[in-house]
Amino acid sequence: MTTETTPAGYTYDNPDLPASPVGRERLNELLTDVMWTEDDAPALRRAGEILSPRVSDILDVWYDFIGSTPHLVSVFRGADGEPDAEYLDRVRGRFERWVIDVCTREFDDQWLAYQEEIGLRHHTTKKNQTDNVDSPASHVPMSDMMALVVPVTLSVRSFLEEGAQEGDDVDAMHQAWFKAVTVTLVLWSRPYAGDLW
Repeated sequence: MTTETTPAGYTYDNPDLPASPVGRERLNELLTDVMWTEDDAPALRRAGEILSPRVSDILDVWYDFIGSTPHLVSVFRGADGEPDAEYLDRVRGRFERWVIDVCTREFDDQWLAYQEEIGLRHHTTKKNQTDNVDSPASHVPMSDMMALVVPVTLSVRSFLEEGAQEGDDVDAMHQAWFKAVTVTLVLWSRPYAGDLW
């Protein structure tokens, strides 16, 4: 995938995207919760420079894991109960773009709005609608979504190590990635938790 290609269903830059119910003040609190510092933003940007050209390879690792884990791949079932390859492919394009966005986008109101949209697409509210899929899976279980922070974080380190140059701090990049992914997943959980979020 090239960064110029817009994946099917990718609506980050859509000006009509509804605003997130999560405001900047709450986002700042979440960033405090994950111990975000002023050093994390440049470390995350540098991570993006390394990871962006490798997003297809990263998704190969993640999709191998998801595809070999029955309860994870089950959310991609089609009407016949089998994993829908076309559905997986369309989601993959947006997943690749998400890697880039995590590293390169500002954590502003538009970013918050798109995290809300992604959360809704995992929830019963919008699951299957973006790709017009007739799937028996009505949602992505929040427990699985939250647990995936581990493979999504751990698997990236080797890519950072391979792409690092002299002067790069792999630990700092990896920690910034972990913090950003954690905040993202917490935001995606908002539709699931309701008033308890």
